[in-house]
Amino acid sequence: MKLILPFALFMAVGFILAAGCVAMTNKNTVNATTAASFAPFSNTSNPGANKTVNATPNSTSTLKGSLRVSISGISYPANLSVVLDNETVGSVRPTTPLYLMVSEGNHTVMVCVGSVCEQENVMTVFGRYVTVDFSERLLKKVEFPKPDAQPTARILEYSRNGNAIFVNVEFINPSAKDLLMTVEVRCGYNYIDDRTGIKMGDSARGIIVQNVKAGQRVTTSRDLYFASGHSLSYDSPIIEELTVK
Repeated sequence: MKLILPFALFMAVGFILAAGCVAMTNKNTVNATTAASFAPFSNTSNPGANKTVNATPNSTSTLKGSLRVSISGISYPANLSVVLDNETVGSVRPTTPLYLMVSEGNHTVMVCVGSVCEQENVMTVFGRYVTVDFSERLLKKVEFPKPDAQPTARILEYSRNGNAIFVNVEFINPSAKDLLMTVEVRCGYNYIDDRTGIKMGDSARGIIVQNVKAGQRVTTSRDLYFASGHSLSYDSPIIEELTVK
């Protein structure tokens, strides 16, 4: 009986220790499984993080494209103003184009001779070269004289018109300011007077006044009337006097 009690006590203690080991092992297993089931927070749950990641800088206003403005087809010396979006940005010569770096987008380019301006709408894009030449259009509208040229007038054409002569006069103003130009036109002629039958000589005269803007030419006309008679003959009309104010 003395031997059985210690052995029974030893067995009881052994079972308790074994049960404790099994419990500790199971506890560690549960903790490991639970830790592995957690996932990191997604950035989609943070509106601020999305805005920062997806935002792209608005660089359109800072990007620039190249623009070349020229008047290469004009043979006369000229130094013309270039206007970009209603602001003068430089000048251009027949031998020297104007090169500009312009922000991307639609723009209006003008080249002016006095009060005469030719306009072109352009679109500039980063990395693209845009060229505008105004020479052909300006040559159609503007007289490009030599630097020392003076305002002048000339008779373009004339013809008989009943008892008068029709005269077409062109005024040319190469200066940089508007001018009031006046010419006196004369045409000499001979005729036989109907009442007396005597051959007479006289001249038909007329004055033409024209306001001509800077850098422009204007054409106007008028009739010069003859005296009554027959067997009329006349000379070529001439500009006898030109005044400029």
